[in-house]
Amino acid sequence: MIFDEKKNLDFYKNLGIEGRYAKAVAFLQNTDLKALEPGKYEIDGKDVYANVTAYTTIPWDEAKYEAHEHYTDIQYVIEGSEIMTYAPVHEMTVKTPYNPDKDVVFFENSTPGLQIVAGPDQYLIFNPWDAHKPKAMNGQPAPIKKVIVKIKED
Repeated sequence: MIFDEKKNLDFYKNLGIEGRYAKAVAFLQNTDLKALEPGKYEIDGKDVYANVTAYTTIPWDEAKYEAHEHYTDIQYVIEGSEIMTYAPVHEMTVKTPYNPDKDVVFFENSTPGLQIVAGPDQYLIFNPWDAHKPKAMNGQPAPIKKVIVKIKED
C-alpha cells in the first residue's frame, strides 16, 4: 500500500511490467479528472483502465474490505474525502470467495487495519496483496468523486 499526492506521481511511472504504470500516471496527469463523468475509461485495453465513481461516503462499519488477484488499484480522490483502510490479505478472513469474473474477494469487517483520510489529489495504491476498504466517511456522510485506475499485474 502506498499513500501519496499528485505532485509525486512521476515517481511511480517505472513500476510494474510493460510500462503499465507509466500509462496510468500519464492518464492521471494529463486528463481533466474533474470533467470526467462516472464510467469506465479505456487507457490500454484490459491492461490499464479507469473507473470514475461518484457516491456518498458511508459509515466505516458498512464499508467492505476487498482485494484483487490480478489488478492493482490506484484510488485517486478527485473531490471530497474519505477514509480508506488497509490490511495485509494474509491477515484477513474471507467473507465472499474470490470471483474471477470481477477479480474481487471480500473479507470480514473484523480487522481495524490502517485508516487513512484521503482528500483531493491524494491517492492510495493497493496491490494484489493489499486488502482495502474504500468508501468510509470522514466524520459525516459526504459526496466524493474519485477515479480508480486498474493496472493488470500479470
